[in-house]
Amino acid sequence: MPVVVAEYVVRWTTSPFGQVADAPWRITLDAPTHLTNALAKLPADYDVIDDVAVHRTAIIEPGAIIKGPAIVGPRCFVAASAYLRGGVFMDEDCIVGPGAELKTTFMFKGSKLAHFNFVGDSILGAGVNLEAGSIIANYRNELDDKVIRLRLGDRVIDTGVEKFGALMGDGTRVGANAVIAPGAVFAKDARVGRMSLVDQYPFANGPTIRR
Repeated sequence: MPVVVAEYVVRWTTSPFGQVADAPWRITLDAPTHLTNALAKLPADYDVIDDVAVHRTAIIEPGAIIKGPAIVGPRCFVAASAYLRGGVFMDEDCIVGPGAELKTTFMFKGSKLAHFNFVGDSILGAGVNLEAGSIIANYRNELDDKVIRLRLGDRVIDTGVEKFGALMGDGTRVGANAVIAPGAVFAKDARVGRMSLVDQYPFANGPTIRR
């Protein structure tokens, strides 16, 4: 049974990517292409410089760095010293706080990175909140075999990619200084405590499904 983004992120179907039905790790792998396609269809209330589009109601503080392709939506806020790169989409009312790095990630309405976060190769649903210092890692540096695998229920999924952070369902909350290991899927309204480690890698043997 495939992992369907729209079952975790309600706004996916009405976003510029609503027709993309790939697995979440394939979506992030192809994020630059998806963002480039979406840039060509934006309404006139975006200011576009090269491949970075910023809605006229968004606030980008001096010192923030945004590398395209990127879309920063209505009423979003990107703080000084934030760093966005690798294909980034911010829906409406999203916040990327000071010292936070957002890499190859889709953020949906009202999601927030407090400050000093790293989020890599991920899809964050609406209303997701990451407290200060929390991390979504995207690469299995500690393993010889870098392919991302995860246990989801009674299944082990082999993603076939080497970089993937997390799919976080709408309303997920992550406490300060928590670490999400590469390859995680969270149901809607999930809660992760402060200083926690969440690692869904299937260290035990189990049936493997390639998606």
